[in-house]
Amino acid sequence: MKKLILSITGGVSFLVFLILFALTEHMASSLTEQQMAGRWSEKGGVAQISCFFSANAYVTEDSLREFEYSLDSYLQEASIVQESENPSARLWVDAYSADGKITVSSDTGRVEADALGIGGDFFLFHPQKLLYGSYFSGNDLNQDYCIIDEDTAWQLFGSNDVAGMMVYISGIPHIVSGVVERPKGRMVEKAGLDSTRVYVSLSTLENYGVSQGINHYEIVMPNPVKEFALKHVKERLGSDERETEVLENTSRFSLLSRLKVIGAFGTRSMNGRAIIYPYWENVARGYEDIIGMLTVFMLLFLLYPLVLVLAVFIYWWRHKGWTLKDVWLKIKDKVERFGEKQYARRQRKKNEEELL
Repeated sequence: MKKLILSITGGVSFLVFLILFALTEHMASSLTEQQMAGRWSEKGGVAQISCFFSANAYVTEDSLREFEYSLDSYLQEASIVQESENPSARLWVDAYSADGKITVSSDTGRVEADALGIGGDFFLFHPQKLLYGSYFSGNDLNQDYCIIDEDTAWQLFGSNDVAGMMVYISGIPHIVSGVVERPKGRMVEKAGLDSTRVYVSLSTLENYGVSQGINHYEIVMPNPVKEFALKHVKERLGSDERETEVLENTSRFSLLSRLKVIGAFGTRSMNGRAIIYPYWENVARGYEDIIGMLTVFMLLFLLYPLVLVLAVFIYWWRHKGWTLKDVWLKIKDKVERFGEKQYARRQRKKNEEELL
C-alpha cells in the first residue's frame, strides 16, 4: 500500500512539473516583442539586444547612425558577410523610439494622446494587431504617416475603419496608415499601456509634440558565439551604465536566466538609474517575475519524484544480490566464450579448404 501511495504521489508530482513547464514556456513564447530573433532567422545564430536610455544619455539619430555604420565594419572584420543571393537581404535590423505626448485632431474631434516616435523597423519588433490599414516604417522618406489605436479612431472619427484618412498634428496633415487594437488586461495597463496611444515618426514627435528623447533602441544582429552581439552593443552604446541598460532578449527566459531572477528576489525592483522602461519591457519584467516564481514550484515538484527514484535505486542496489565483480566476470566469460567460438569456426573453415 505504501509503495502504491508513493508511486501515485510521485506520478502526480511529475505531471504537475510537466504542466508548469509547459505553462512557463507558453508564457515566454507569448511575448512577441521578445521573439524577434526567432522571426528574423529560423536557423538561429542571431541575438536580439535591447537598450534603454535615461534622458541624460542624450542619444540622437546621428549617434545611432554612427553605430550602424560602425556595425557593418565590425561584422566585416569578423568575416560575417551576407550569404543570401537576395540583394535586399540584411545582416541586421534595428529600431528606436521615443516616448512623448502629441495632439491629434480631425474635422470632428481632438485627442491629446501618449505618443511613440519611431525610427527604423519598429513594427517588426512590435507587431501590433492591425484592425485596418498597414504599418509604416521609420525609414520611409515620407514621414507624414501615423498609426492610431481604436480608442483614438473613435474619438476622432467615430469609427475604427479610418485607414487612409487625414488627421492634423499642429496643423500639419498626416495620413492614418493603420488602426491597431490596444492590448487589454491588468498586466499591460499596469505596464503603462492604459490610455490612447499614437505612433508617429520620430521627426513628427520632435517637431510637433513633446518628446522625451530617444530612450529605447533594439537590434537583431549576428551572434556567432555567446554574447558576441551583447558585448559589442554594450561597448558602443552602453558604456555609461548609470544612464543605460543593455540586455539580451534572446535568452532572458532560459532556465539560467530564471534562476538569476529568483536569486535577485528582493533587490530586483531597486533601480538607481533614471531609466523609465517602455510598456513592453515592463510587461516582460512582470512575466519574468511570474515565470521565476512558477519555476521555483516547477523544480520543487520535479525534486519529489527524483528523490523517490533515487531512493528506489538505492534500495534496489543494496538488495540486488550481485556485485560489480560478478558482472565483470560474467562479461569476461562471455567475451572469452565468443572468442573461442570464433577461433573454432575459423579452424573448421581452414580444414575444409585444405580438404578441397
